[in-house]
Amino acid sequence: MMKHLVESEKAAENAGPTYRNVLAKDAGLLRPPPGVESCWDVFRNSVEKYPDSPMLGRRRVVDDGKAGEYVWMTYKEVYDVVMKLAASISKSGISKGESCGIYGANCPEWIISMEACNALGVSCVPLYDSLGAGAVEFIVCHAEIQIAFVEERKIAELLKTCHATSKYLKTIISFGGVTNDQKEEAKNHGMSIFSWEEFLIMGGDHHFDLPEKKKSDICTIMYTSGTTGDPKGVMISNESLLVNITGADCVTRSIGEPFDHDDVYISYLPLAHIFDRIFEELFISHGSKIGFWRGDVKLLVDDIAALKPTVFCAVPRVLDRIYSGLTGKISSGGILKKALFNIAYKLKLDSMRKGIKHEKAAPFFDKLVFSKVKERLGGKLRFIVSGGAPLSVAVEEFLRVVTCASVVQGYGLTETGAASFVAIPNDFSMVGTVGPPVEHLDARLESVPEMGYDALSSIPRGEVCVKGSVLFSGYYKREDLTQEVMIDGWFHTDDDYMPNTMYNTGDVGEWQPNGSLKIIDRKKNIFKLSQGEYVAVENLENVYGVLQEIDSIWIYGNSFESFLVAVINPNQQVLEHWAEQNGISGSLSELCENSRAKEYILSELTKIAKEKKLKGYEFIRAVHFDPLPFDMERDLITPTYKKKRPQLLKHYQGTIDALYKMAK
Repeated sequence: MMKHLVESEKAAENAGPTYRNVLAKDAGLLRPPPGVESCWDVFRNSVEKYPDSPMLGRRRVVDDGKAGEYVWMTYKEVYDVVMKLAASISKSGISKGESCGIYGANCPEWIISMEACNALGVSCVPLYDSLGAGAVEFIVCHAEIQIAFVEERKIAELLKTCHATSKYLKTIISFGGVTNDQKEEAKNHGMSIFSWEEFLIMGGDHHFDLPEKKKSDICTIMYTSGTTGDPKGVMISNESLLVNITGADCVTRSIGEPFDHDDVYISYLPLAHIFDRIFEELFISHGSKIGFWRGDVKLLVDDIAALKPTVFCAVPRVLDRIYSGLTGKISSGGILKKALFNIAYKLKLDSMRKGIKHEKAAPFFDKLVFSKVKERLGGKLRFIVSGGAPLSVAVEEFLRVVTCASVVQGYGLTETGAASFVAIPNDFSMVGTVGPPVEHLDARLESVPEMGYDALSSIPRGEVCVKGSVLFSGYYKREDLTQEVMIDGWFHTDDDYMPNTMYNTGDVGEWQPNGSLKIIDRKKNIFKLSQGEYVAVENLENVYGVLQEIDSIWIYGNSFESFLVAVINPNQQVLEHWAEQNGISGSLSELCENSRAKEYILSELTKIAKEKKLKGYEFIRAVHFDPLPFDMERDLITPTYKKKRPQLLKHYQGTIDALYKMAK
């Protein structure tokens, strides 16, 4: 029984039926309110409704250098700065349809620059603050960016690209100040560089009319980070963004968790990523508060405690860290505390599995036990949204129980919007899934015969395809690639066509009886071992990755070998606790070389493999510990924490060869 879906079209050849959310109306196409034609209209309406409400906040620095309370700009104050900025942009000669770059971490100036672009109908082109000069140089030239707003600490990096980018880039505006040396260097390349305050003044009394903006206009071009090759510019129209915003509202209203004016959102996921961009636009539409983190992941929890957000969006890697930290504290606690926690956890989990909403499942234990977790996350958190990659069942269940908040997974690509599928928080049968499709799109699976996935079988499995007005408008200057991924109006995620998308592509899904979708594989993240067995490596990484001893794991195999090996980032706290109990001393690096530590972790991997009834060839036979996390500095992951598998193999090739030699 596909509880949450209705069949809108019969199955096509090699494809399953087209499905739509039961709440969908008008063939899944949602319409923004009358008179709202662009994201600028969304912001302008909120300024009119909530002029004196706080909009953008950053933490104040107190006398001792520590961070204090959040300091806020109201919607009207932000609007006034936006209009000054728009006047300066207009005076510099940039007009509707041209491109403006924004380069840096999330901050109030990022949003203000974005809204100034929206006002002028200028396409905002985010530049990842972690992509490096090579990709930034490519994007500036490819998008022909003439003006860019840049975080103060990123100016030097941007200036390094001037030998190539000065052909297009003529004006740089710092989010803060600039030095005389930077001004001189820019001048030598025929460019101008301004501090934030200098550029705001530059507009003066310049009079300009805001151009008419249409839904079909390109609002932003988001370049996907990819795992190989040059980034691709995903063109996103006003209509796509507006439908995303409207659709997200419909989803939250339908589950009784509507967003509103009183919500508080913490901005830390990259604004250059569609996931965070849509949510910030969504909260702007409600006149909500957006507070920015300080840019240091080690200080994120402290920023959360100070801001007291009601909504927290995260990628699994962040939630995995929270999970590891909490389980580590529980394990190191006293016997009585652990016993009380385990009793409370089991009782609440059992109640939630029976269909009782999380807030009513165990109110006594929420106050006595789980309130400590809630307070650690600010005390007002009511919604956690995970996206970007699959969240393990163990972590999702744990967070649903202990955070006293609604926890859901979502699924989407840059090309399809932030949330194409969203799980329902109090439906426990959706744990481990990304939920049903949202109301504003159609979805179907297409068979993948070479991997044994049949979209027409009793348990439908196949490549995820989506259709609807939420889709992107094409790849900038790459109509050939656009035609390859858009087939009869359906967007295909097969990475034969898309080697550079933000998400691991070729997503393989499985419809669940309740109408939710479970991502079970990636079409290209598979290995064929020497005896002909196919291994879905990402699925295995999700299985093994739930171990509290592991922060991250990369599994490898090839057609010349009969077994799998892995490189692991061990959890320092858990590994050191094990070492202490077993009379072993040494630094983390020394423990990573300890043979007994490797034997211990390998035994834990084998234990969970048996519990999950994995096949013999899916067991890991040898491991290497790396005390350094997989990071962007070594080009091992994307800015959205996807593993760059070709780069991982190149980096660890010697290690892999040694593991195979040792294990034979």
